[in-house]
Amino acid sequence: MRFTACMLAIATFCLTAAQTMAANVVPPGNRNVEQPGIPGASVRRTKAGRTSFDAKYEKVRDLLASDRQLISKIKSTSRAYGIAPIHMIGAIVGEHTYNVDAYDRLQSYYVKAAAYAGNSFQFGYDGETVAEFVARPQFADCTGKKSSYSLWSCRERVWDSEFRGKSVGGKSFPNNRFSAVFFQPFFAGQTFGLGQINPLTALMLTDIVSKTSGYERLDENNAAGVYEAIMDPDVSLAYMAASIRHSIDVYKSVAGVDISGNPGVTATLYNVGNPDSRAAALAARSQSGETQWPEENYYGWLVNDKLVELEGLL
Repeated sequence: MRFTACMLAIATFCLTAAQTMAANVVPPGNRNVEQPGIPGASVRRTKAGRTSFDAKYEKVRDLLASDRQLISKIKSTSRAYGIAPIHMIGAIVGEHTYNVDAYDRLQSYYVKAAAYAGNSFQFGYDGETVAEFVARPQFADCTGKKSSYSLWSCRERVWDSEFRGKSVGGKSFPNNRFSAVFFQPFFAGQTFGLGQINPLTALMLTDIVSKTSGYERLDENNAAGVYEAIMDPDVSLAYMAASIRHSIDVYKSVAGVDISGNPGVTATLYNVGNPDSRAAALAARSQSGETQWPEENYYGWLVNDKLVELEGLL
């Protein structure tokens, strides 16, 4: 009798847990009826190129539709990271619709990546390399971090709290993102390649990419190697998938919501970055007891709006 009651209690607990998990699955589609506003920088960049968002969307869609080799690579990379390939399609479409213009052929990305191989440049600011900078005592607490993601996230937090927009030791630092100040040797805001990966993001994700895909770990002392990796389409796809995988995992573990069925949300996070802090903010808003859902931005909204067409590419 006691055994039966115990089993019944376990079954009830499992059913409740399953119902809770189901309740935390983010619903499909967009939470916003109309597309959220597109940033002025994206609008100006598109106008300067004498094109339109519709034209850029159609160009990247057609590139994907005509390149079965690329689609095959997207599918195999997605499987390796345990995500649906539509998430990678969404990120590529969003980047090439709002941030850059797509090349006509995948081969063009390989050619562009090869141009950086062996080049000599470094990550740093005002004569101080990033390796020298993170050796400062303010970063001491980051030293023991075991993963590349936790290490570079810690260093980014220290930058924001101790250096950003401040004068330290007689040296003034810009009021700008860590990635823009130390990881853009050509001009601020620069990302490259099929996945438009930021160098700092790549350094954060290098552990999971090395473990899952077998690519060599990236080193902040080898800036050319970092750029070569994020510009190479094959490697870039791995970093894209790792980024999406991390967003899905952290939203589930921190905010208690499953975003794996909503490509517009994962595309939004791919665009805006900082999924850890955003998941924590969502969790805080949910403390009231009312379920809070993450919302898509203009970039993710397009992905969900075009989802049927984009799924047809697969």
